[in-house]
Amino acid sequence: MPKIMRDPYLDELKNNFNNYTSDLKKLRKKLLKTDSLQEQEKIIKKIDIIAKQMENNQKQSTKVTRSRIKERRTKK
Repeated sequence: MPKIMRDPYLDELKNNFNNYTSDLKKLRKKLLKTDSLQEQEKIIKKIDIIAKQMENNQKQSTKVTRSRIKERRTKK
């Protein structure tokens, strides 16, 4: 059975991703409740920014995970 990798940086990335997800849920609720076009526009911009941050987070997480796996292989 493979060992679970415990890595503080990966844990931080995961926590950030979870925070982004939570923020998106809140913004989605706000978006559905508001009738103001200006407010909707602001919320959509915030959603776009968070989506980009999530994408970058996932890319970084993938890079770090690959790097950690490579490190483990070279140690053996």
